[in-house]
Amino acid sequence: MKISIELTLTPLKKDFIPTIKSFILQLRSLGFIIKENPLSTQVYGDFDSVMQGLLPLIRKTFKEENSVMLHLKMVKGDRSNYEPNF
Repeated sequence: MKISIELTLTPLKKDFIPTIKSFILQLRSLGFIIKENPLSTQVYGDFDSVMQGLLPLIRKTFKEENSVMLHLKMVKGDRSNYEPNF
C-alpha cells in the first residue's frame, strides 16, 4: 500500500536549524521520494518501508533533543504527482 506523509519538525530551542537540517539529510538518505518546502517535508512510498525508515529516525531525533515536536499527516495513496486543477 502506498502512503504520503507530511512532516514538520519543530525543535523548541533558539538554534533549531541544525536539528532540522540533520533530520532532512537523514531522511533523504532513506531513498524515498521526498519533496521539501519551507514549511514541511513530504515523503512518498510503500507504507511498511516508509514507516520502517521513519520510526528509527524519529526515535533518534527525540533522544537527541531535549524538547521537540513533530507534526505528521498521513494520507493513504501516492499523492506525489498532485496538481491542483483550479
